[in-house]
Amino acid sequence: LFRTTAHFPNITRFVRHMDPDIIGLVEVDAGSYRARRKNQAHELASELSYYHESRIKYPEDGLGRRVPVLNKQANAVLAREPILRTAFHDFAIGSKSLAIEVEVEPLPLFLVHLALGIRARHRQLLELHDLSGAPGGKPRLVAGDFNTLSGVWELRMFLRATGLKSANALHAPTYPSWAPCRELDFICHDADITPVRFKIPRVRISDHLPLMFDFDLPSAPARHLADDESH
Repeated sequence: LFRTTAHFPNITRFVRHMDPDIIGLVEVDAGSYRARRKNQAHELASELSYYHESRIKYPEDGLGRRVPVLNKQANAVLAREPILRTAFHDFAIGSKSLAIEVEVEPLPLFLVHLALGIRARHRQLLELHDLSGAPGGKPRLVAGDFNTLSGVWELRMFLRATGLKSANALHAPTYPSWAPCRELDFICHDADITPVRFKIPRVRISDHLPLMFDFDLPSAPARHLADDESH
């Protein structure tokens, strides 16, 4: 409940140092009193001269829209190159229900923050499967906080059905940042995306550790994706 204005510059410095092409932010403040009414996704995009898309993570008629502070928690995608297409999808179930779909040529990216309840998460994964499409189209990335509180096994059927692979091949934990013991955060990619480097920087700029993924697209130069849960 404390103000985050003193902490936000640390996130900005870290992101600028890592210099990613694409950034996914989960639970970024869109203008509560904690951020002195400033939209932090917009502020970060302005600082870095990036394009960005963001939205409050709760559906229009959701309880989260009526609760102070929660009603300013947003998810966002920032990109060095223009964002060609954006869609905001609300899953049919779960209070955390937003999936952001963007296309940064030539790459579709889905950023999610899945529900805390296991039944709701599994329903959301079914919907995410339908949203993200089948293998054989454009190379895809699906990233975010999947809240796999029961273990990474929750994603096995989703990964098998979509043909996606987790960039975190060693299943290194990402939560909590001060003593990580759970793998909750993922960057998943198509098989024709070639991993170059995956890293989990041990920085405590959030309660989750950030994920960094360098990769090559077919017949394209390497890209650099950062996924961070920001507070």
